[in-house]
Amino acid sequence: MKVTDVRVRKIAKEGKMKAVVSITLDEEFVVHDIKVIEGDRGLFIAMPSKKVSEGEYRDIAHPINSLARDAIQKVILESYEKALTEPDGDRV
Repeated sequence: MKVTDVRVRKIAKEGKMKAVVSITLDEEFVVHDIKVIEGDRGLFIAMPSKKVSEGEYRDIAHPINSLARDAIQKVILESYEKALTEPDGDRV
């Protein structure tokens, strides 16, 4: 599996969420609404999720293992850092 496209929408308001990202896998499958979040130990990604009846959030789509998650996170965070140097025309 290879991430073949990353679309970053930077968040203009202050807060922990810095961007919302869509990725394309193998030019065939898209995952929307991945969040880039500023945590206590730096940036990380949160996969798309929905609130369930118990009030918890469950991921809708997610990597099966840590190697896949690390690879996806690396590509997303590199794209986010690059987007920070671009004009603010794509901020939400």
